Amino acid sequence: MKKMIIAGVVLVLSACGTKEKAYDATGTFEATETTVSAEQSGVLMTFALNEGDEIDEGREVGLIDTTQIWLKILQTKASKAVYQSQKPDMEKQIAVTREQLAKAQKEQRRYQELVNDGAAPRKMLDDATSQVQVLQRQLTAQMSSLSVNTNALNKQMAATDVQVSQLYDQLRKCHILAPVQGTVLEKYVERGEFVAMGKPLFKIADVSKMYIRAYVTSAQLQQVKVGQSVKVFADYGGGQKKEYPGTVSWISSRSEFTPKTILTDVERADLVYAVKIAVNNDGYIKIGMYGEVKF
Repeated sequence: MKKMIIAGVVLVLSACGTKEKAYDATGTFEATETTVSAEQSGVLMTFALNEGDEIDEGREVGLIDTTQIWLKILQTKASKAVYQSQKPDMEKQIAVTREQLAKAQKEQRRYQELVNDGAAPRKMLDDATSQVQVLQRQLTAQMSSLSVNTNALNKQMAATDVQVSQLYDQLRKCHILAPVQGTVLEKYVERGEFVAMGKPLFKIADVSKMYIRAYVTSAQLQQVKVGQSVKVFADYGGGQKKEYPGTVSWISSRSEFTPKTILTDVERADLVYAVKIAVNNDGYIKIGMYGEVKF
């Protein structure tokens, strides 16, 4: 009987010694977090947002005061109207010179005929020809001057169009939109506060798609590859765990020293590799929760 008891103890100890660990790596759950900052400065007129809210991508959650931008738009459009009114009517301004030139050319042709018939001296034809040349140069100078003036005004009008576009872009940035669909994690400001450009307003993350960041040793790398299906266990504490299917989405290409808070199979391993495993969240996994991975 004594021999049977000893044999049973040996079997139990042997089984305990060969028991396989329930996990290959541990880590914490995280989500892709996005911090939304103000793109304009001004008073926050509306900010309909609370921590924990589920919001859709593109939803407007706040508005920064747009009064000054609207006034600048009106001012710039008025400047464009002034430039438009200053544009010369080229045809009207050169009409007189064209008429004088036509009359001079008619006189030139008449004197040419008289000279050819010997009824008028050559000097009268030369004077008429000189007058035509003077009026032609005068017309060319007028057209050039008017063209330069018109081009300058056109460029100024184009510049105001660019300014208006810039102001409309600033106006658009006063409307605070959710960049992604997700849950509001943190809220940093309240309605009525003055916010400066670049000031963080809120943080959002899509918690329906979580990741667990774990660390593996170089010896474990041969068991892991991107796209591999693995088992993930959410650790609720007190021995309570829940299993989820996961997919290896990223493996670091660079090793790093073992973080003190990370447990690995080889406790003395100096270098480890970060691994991210994607998990579909059913609502029970929280950011920062501990988890385990079985390859």
